[in-house]
This record gives sequence, C-alpha cells and structure tokens, in this order.
Amino acid sequence: MENELGLFQIIKTKFIEGNPYFMGVLALLLVIGLAFCVERIIYIYLSRINAKKLLADIDALLQQGDVEGAKRLAQNTRGPVASLCYQALMRINEDGETIDKAITAYGSVQVGLLEKNLSWITLFIAVAPGLGFLGTVMGMIESFDEIQAFGDINPSIVAGGMKFALITTVGGLIVAVILQFFYNFILTRIEKLTGEMEDSAITLTDMILQYKRR
Repeated sequence: MENELGLFQIIKTKFIEGNPYFMGVLALLLVIGLAFCVERIIYIYLSRINAKKLLADIDALLQQGDVEGAKRLAQNTRGPVASLCYQALMRINEDGETIDKAITAYGSVQVGLLEKNLSWITLFIAVAPGLGFLGTVMGMIESFDEIQAFGDINPSIVAGGMKFALITTVGGLIVAVILQFFYNFILTRIEKLTGEMEDSAITLTDMILQYKRR
C-alpha cells in the first residue's frame, strides 16, 4: 500500500513539475485514445464467431435445400462473417458474378466498420509526441528567459525550465507508446477477421455453386 501511495505521489509530482496544463492535455489524449481502443477491442471481440462451424451449418442446410433456413442462421448470427454470408445467400438465385460483386462490396463495408475510429487513435499517437516536443521548446524558452533576466548561466536558474521540457517530452512519448501498442493489437485482430471473411467468402461461393448445380 505504501509503495502504491509512493508511486502515485511520484506521478503527481512529475505531473505538476511538467506543467499541469500541458500534462493535463496529454492525460486527456491518453484517456480519450484508450476509450477508442477499448471500444474497438470490444467491438472486434463481439464480432468473433466460429466461422467454420457457421459455414458447416449453412452447408448442411443448403444440402437439405433449406435456403431460407440458411439465411435465417446467417441473419441471426453476429459478426461480419455472418453478415457477409447473409448477403451472399440473399443473392443465391443470381449469377456468380453478381454474387462475387456483392460479397466484395459488402466485405469492404464490413472492413470499414471494423476500422471505425482508428483514424482518431493514429491522430492521438501523432499529436502526443508533438505536444511533448512543444513543451520542450517552451521549457527551453523559459530557461533562456531566466538566463536573460539574471544575466548569469546558473544551473539552479535554468533547472526548472529544463525539467519542464524533459518531463513533457517523456509524457508525450509515453502516451504515444501506450496508444501505439493498443493500435497494433487492434490491427492484428482486424487482419485476422478480414482473413476469415475472405476465406469464408470463397468457401460460401463454392457452396452456392454446388447448390445451384443440383
């Protein structure tokens, strides 16, 4: 408990030494950025399903000639893979080229939904170090103002400005690193889901073609 209080006190002290206004903006960027990250992670988690089982169930229904049952199964299953299957099954009586175009177009829509708000995360990743470096410049200016005012280069005079400069830089980099970690994690999850969508689209197209040959 004492160690936790000590760590909190250190963070609080450094926060104040780094200028509460600058550090407050950096903290706000971190909180908002993490909120976007958590929202994306939850959305992606809820989008995950057992795609192989879904396709196997759809295939079994198609083999029985129950197209409406296959449609209901896809419609009542969450996630982009199921939505893609539903769009393809809705056009099962059309030609193969039309089905392929529908799958491609709707796949792009689903990828767009998966990547929603990622641009804000990348913006915060870029802005946070910039604000930190801005704080560095302002700290340097403050140090030179102190030197000019006292007419002497004394370490104790410029220490405050230099500390402000370094702490804001570190703060900006920490925010960027944390958000970059979550951003990369989200991208890997999206890439995995996109791969599942592509594989499922190919498999479902083959199923539909086999059904139509019967």
